[in-house]
Order: sequence, then C-alpha cells, then structure tokens
Amino acid sequence: MKQNIAKAFVSFRIGPTLWRREERFAELLRLFRAHAGVTDEIALFSHETHAPLPLAAIAERAGLLRERMRMARADGLRAGINLLTTIGHHEENRAQSLSADFTPMTDSHGRVCRGSFCPNDPRMGDYVEQVYRLLAQADPDFIWVDDDVRLFGHSPAIETCFCARCLDLFEKETGVRYTGDALREAFNGGETAAKLKVRRAWLQHNRDTIVRLLQRVECAAHAVKPGLPLGLMTGERYYEGYAFASWAEALSGPGQAPVMWRPGGNGFGTDDSPITMFGKSHPIGRQVAALPDQVVSIQSEIENFPYQMLKKSPCATTLEAATHIAAGCTGAAFNVLSMYDEPLDEYAPMVGAIRAARPFLDLLARTFGRSPARGVYTGWTRDSFAAANCTKDNWFDPEFWRMMGDFAGELLELGIPCGYAPKDAPVTLWTGDAPLAMPLEDVVRTLSAGVYMDAAALAHVNAMGHADLTGFEIARTVEADAMEEFTSDTLNGRMAGRQRDGRQSFWKQPAAMLKPRCGTARSLARALDYAGTELGACCAGVFENRLGGRVCVAGYYPWAFLQNLSKSVQIKNLLRWLSRDSLPAYVESFHKAGLWVREPEPGRLALYLVNASMEPAENLTIMVRTAAGSLRMVDAACAEETLRAAGRDGAYARFVLPPVAPWQARLLTY
Repeated sequence: MKQNIAKAFVSFRIGPTLWRREERFAELLRLFRAHAGVTDEIALFSHETHAPLPLAAIAERAGLLRERMRMARADGLRAGINLLTTIGHHEENRAQSLSADFTPMTDSHGRVCRGSFCPNDPRMGDYVEQVYRLLAQADPDFIWVDDDVRLFGHSPAIETCFCARCLDLFEKETGVRYTGDALREAFNGGETAAKLKVRRAWLQHNRDTIVRLLQRVECAAHAVKPGLPLGLMTGERYYEGYAFASWAEALSGPGQAPVMWRPGGNGFGTDDSPITMFGKSHPIGRQVAALPDQVVSIQSEIENFPYQMLKKSPCATTLEAATHIAAGCTGAAFNVLSMYDEPLDEYAPMVGAIRAARPFLDLLARTFGRSPARGVYTGWTRDSFAAANCTKDNWFDPEFWRMMGDFAGELLELGIPCGYAPKDAPVTLWTGDAPLAMPLEDVVRTLSAGVYMDAAALAHVNAMGHADLTGFEIARTVEADAMEEFTSDTLNGRMAGRQRDGRQSFWKQPAAMLKPRCGTARSLARALDYAGTELGACCAGVFENRLGGRVCVAGYYPWAFLQNLSKSVQIKNLLRWLSRDSLPAYVESFHKAGLWVREPEPGRLALYLVNASMEPAENLTIMVRTAAGSLRMVDAACAEETLRAAGRDGAYARFVLPPVAPWQARLLTY
C-alpha cells in the first residue's frame, strides 16, 4: 500500500547528559540550527541506565523535560520523550533504580533479573500507569516506549516470565497446571505435535501479556492527553509472538490515536564489517511487514553505541538509514550523539552528513511509501519460534535464531531481492524446522508455488505426508570429505561440471544424498569424495509436482559457500525457474550486492541497490521484469541519469549500470 508520504520521518534521540543542563542543550540546538533541516523532531531519553526509576525521579525529570521540550519547539522542532525503561532491560545501577517489592522477571529454572519486573504483576502495572501519566503531564508531542517491553533477554534470566503469577495465568488460559520444570519438559519432550501445541499456547500467552501492558500505557497517557501519539520500539519478537498488529491496536486505543514504530535490534553498531548492515535491514524488513498499514511513521533504529566517531563513519550511518528505508521503513531515528556531558564539536561531521543525506532519504520515503518488498521469502511466521529446535531437547538453544530468517544472507548478497511476507514472494526458502511453524494448508500452498529447501526441511515436509509434492527423500548423509559437482541439467547451463567444496572438515555440516521419488525429479548436482569417487548421484535436485509447484532440494551446503561464479549463476537460473519468471528483478552479473524491490503502485517497480563490495562495481547488470525500455537512476547525492535497456530476456529487461563505488547506493525507478 503506497501512502502519501512527502518526506522521511527523521528524529534524533537525545541522552540526558545532553538535555539535563540548559547550557549543553542550548549547544545541541545550535548544532541542529547550523544544519537546519537535519531533523524534524527530537526524542529525549528519560534516563541513561537500564532499570526502571523510582516515581519521584520520574516526576523530577518530567518537570525538566517539559522545559527542554519548550526550548526545542521554539526552534521549530517537535519534541517528545523516549522512556528508556518501562519494565526494565536488565540489571544495572540498582542502587539508584526501582527497589519496590515487585515480581522480578523469572525464567523456567527460577533465575531472576533484579532490574526487570514482570508485567503481569498488578503492582508493576500500577507503577507503569503512574509513570506514563507523569510523562504525559509534561506535555510531550509524543512518547516512545523503548524495547525493554519484551519477554526475552532480561539477563541473567533470558526466557521469561515463569513466575507464580504467570504460571497461574497460563493455567487459566490452557486448563493445565504447570510448574516451571513441568512446563519446560512439555516444551522439550514428547511428540512433536504435543510440543508444538503447548509452545503455541505459550506464545499466545506472551502476546496477550504485552497487549495488557500496552493497554495500561495507552490508558494512562491518553487520560492525560487524548490523541497523544505513542510509539513502540521493537526487535524481532519471535518469543513474544510477533503480534505487532495487536500491540499497535492497544497503543492506539479507543480514540485511534496515531501509533509510531521504531524497528531495530542488535547489530551494526560499528562499521568494522559493513555487510552486517544487511543483517539488520532484513530483520527490520520483517518487522515492518508485520505492521498494519495505518502505522505510517516507521523510524528505523540507527544506533552507534558507544557513540565514538571512529567506530562508525557518517558514510556508514547515512547508508544504513537509506537501506532500512529500502527494506520498509519510512524514516530513521538517529541515536548517534555523545552519552557524555561534553562539547559536541566532534559530532558536527556526523550531523552534517545526515543533513546532506536528507534529500535522498526523503526521496526514498516518498518513492516507496508503505509499499511491500517483493522477492524471495525466508519462510518466517509469527509462530516460527514454536517450531524452533523442535527436534532438540532445548527449545531455547540459540541455534533457533538461524532458522528465523537470517540463514539466507549469502544467497541474498548475490543481488537477490527479499520479500518479507508470503503474499509478496514468488519463491519461499525453507530451512530446518521452519515448515512445522505453518498450518498444513499453508505448507501445501507453499509447495504449489516455488520452494528452495534444505534436507532438514524436506524431512519434515515428507513426514507430514507430502513426499509426493517434494519429489525427493533422503537416502543417507555423508559427514566428511564430500564435494558437489554440477550435472548437465539445463539449469546449470555452461556451469555443468563445475565443482564446489564446503570443506566438511572445517565447517562441519552433513551432506544429504537424495533419492528421487519419480522419474521427473532431476539431479542438479552429484557428490564426490576427494578421490573423485561418486558418493551420491544427487545431492541437489528439482521437481515439478502435480499442483504445478516447483521444488528444489539442496542437500549440500544450501546456505553457505554460494558466492563463486558457478553457484551464483546456478542460483539465479534456479530462482527464475522456481518462480516461473515472476521474480521481480535480480542482479544478473557476478557482483556482491544488496537489492530491494518494492511496488509503490500496481505494475510499477522501484529498486534500491547497494554495491556490497570494497571494489567498484563495473558493468553491474540488473534484470528487471518490466516492459519499460528505460530506468531513472538516482544516486545518494540525488544526481539523476537515464539508463536505456541493453536487451531483453523474455519478461526481463537488462540494464547495465555505470560504475558504482564501494558501499554506494542507487535508486532505480520507471
């Protein structure tokens, strides 16, 4: 859905050290004045440490915040409050923090976090309401709820909350009485179906817990200031059930007040490894895809903690903001300034660079609006966490993060666009336990389109009774010394006979030898040992099933070591085949690139590309599924150029870009 967005929603988040003293805050405003237009609003952090504050401290700060917001408005800025801790992030500064007798966050082993409190404790709910009333009385233009409103990661208690009250609530919801130990056993033991049932019930319990908390926030804030915009910061909230639509509704309240969102998460605090930027953009894209259309102000978290200028450059900071907009956001929230009460001279280049980038950010937001990203879909759902580690005896094994969507990074870096919802994707990527998170009808629907899956996903789908739709079964696994050799199948084209070695002795991963279930299943690769002896006639294959679906099963390093020429060519041929040439665009040439494709209006695509290499990209070629004969190309300085198509291949027009410098972006539209 394209929204009428005139420019990007841009804000700066300001720590207490920069607003507490009037002199320092005045210096900050002078810095913004010197770079007029760099931001539309500022969000003033309530405090600087990560446990809740006593009400008296909140009241004292609210009075000072009122005055600082007045000063900001006099400079033409919207100003609001970012409450850093609603229920608490983790244990920090306990001596100065809330010490009331509230129920601490508790894990299933009984470990507690003394800096975070259970949102189902009515006393904590009362405290939260009083805090938001105090903040609303300071007359902010908006209030942000920070990302401590979650149930995972309140160190030293990681998965929470299993306090007595939460277990009582779960009993009322399910009709079954559990202790923490018994519930952990139900999560991890027994038949898969039974595990999935109780896990799904727990995710729903977590969704409802957060809804109730946000309803108290909304009620308190809007009782003081009706219609006050409220915002929520999130990361990927799999353990909490990813119920963003319900949470947005709770914050909006009966009066349907505007709701803002700040998607974020861990990663890319420094530019030591630029490619990790994409590892944040894709999770942000998934978060945006879960939001209802009425949420329009979506400001990505740009956090340069610990805010040392040599750790993350202005170039990387502005490119990150642009890339997150390409993934789905409509703006950016910059948390990039000092956390100390000291002069801001060293940050002037950062603010200046963001101001210089502002026209490009505005153009991106105006072009993309709230339109969906189109491309391959990584198979995540709001129930994905229920299926995580389903074949293990520890639901909370950190390996679950791999299956949640980040497993496909190497494939996407070939210049393959990502779609973040199934309706926007012609091909689904399945790994591990992912199919178990889907209703059976969705599994069949996926298999009737295009699917690229690994051997673990194949085993699950076959066990569901759909082996006739996959075309393959696992014959055996090889643990060592296997490498892949491409067959003469037409999808391999000129790469027939090429080899790929994942070095099982270094990066240990079993290789699945596949057995075709019928004569129409084709082998794309066979497995050899280092003597050239065949270990299996098929370790990757394709099949077209009776529903018209096209399936590829990759048994040999399906997600890693994809970035040589032969594998890159094979993957792109394969995705076109799987999608029946409905993939919206892709980088045809052998370049490392990030590509996002959006559809702002029916039948009209807009593309955002980043050269993800330290080398200039010469003759970078993009295939675009369009009848258009030209593209408008805009660089980050908003310089425009027209590209003429250099030929066609079926539904696709071929465009060759002028050289793109390392880690530079281009917007392509028609």
